Amino acid sequence: MGRVRLADVAAYAGVSMKTVSNVVHDYPHVKPEMRQRVQEAIDALGYRPNVTARRLATGRTGMVALAVPEIDHPYFSELSRRIAEQAASRGYRVLMEQTLSEPGAERAVLRDREEGLVDGVIFHPVSTTQGELARLSRDVPVVLLGEAAIPLTVDHVMIDNVAAAREATEHLLSLGARRPVFLAAVDGDVTVSTDRRLEGFQDALQAAGVRLPSSHVLTARDFSPQASSEAVTRALDAGLDFDAILCRDDQFAVGALAALHGRGISVPDEIALVGWDDTALSRFAYPAITSVSPDKAALATTALDLLLARIGGYHGPGRHAITPHTLAVRESAPTMTEAAAAV
Repeated sequence: MGRVRLADVAAYAGVSMKTVSNVVHDYPHVKPEMRQRVQEAIDALGYRPNVTARRLATGRTGMVALAVPEIDHPYFSELSRRIAEQAASRGYRVLMEQTLSEPGAERAVLRDREEGLVDGVIFHPVSTTQGELARLSRDVPVVLLGEAAIPLTVDHVMIDNVAAAREATEHLLSLGARRPVFLAAVDGDVTVSTDRRLEGFQDALQAAGVRLPSSHVLTARDFSPQASSEAVTRALDAGLDFDAILCRDDQFAVGALAALHGRGISVPDEIALVGWDDTALSRFAYPAITSVSPDKAALATTALDLLLARIGGYHGPGRHAITPHTLAVRESAPTMTEAAAAV
């Protein structure tokens, strides 16, 4: 058959079109047995609401956009899934967009959000300036993720990267490390994440009275595991004496493991290693990687809460939410007790 209409669903279920519309728009006053009856008709006929008609009727599309730098980066792919699941549980669908951190692509996300496709946008900016964000109109709500400087007018969700890096470095120091390196400063990096994590690394060293030369901040040509492996190899070739590594993310941690393994260096016996993001990479590497673990469920839930409040009519000042993080301790940097038990 052709496109299934609202009237077709009503006829199939033996109810009024108004009842079908109430179910489609998830109005709470519909009785459970009636909702089930209509939903069975929707499923049987394969009915899909017309987004344009829905917007005309309700002022909303039932869709939100999610814009991230790289959809294939493990952290963003895992976070995106969490956000999509949270959105679905609230009756929303998610449109994905990849910006590759390019200024033009990021501006397009903000410019085109008013085209009527979505009710709101969750956006992780990298290249967009604070001034550009401050000039956003409020016609379509936006919630920002990440560590960039955010104006007071915009909602923002993040973890405390400085505190997390400090805690991860303190963990390495508690294992006896006194010559850790940070992996890595990246050529042409326009993100703020690396800077925040390096700041926490330095804070922990200073508090512990550990003084290290600038050579203990390694450099990488890009954000790939290959570039990370090359950076560690260069440090080893140069004779740099280090006993631990704090990596800016799990991709770098995997690259570092490969380089150390290639040189026959044992992790964690000779060099302890901590990653970041607690992705599947860290859990299934060998040895499994201790990793800073942002609470991705809390990030997703908080971002959706703030966005739906805006969609629902909140017009107050920007809200800044810091969600929890932990350190997922595994074999690459076990606690002292775990390390002793493994001997």
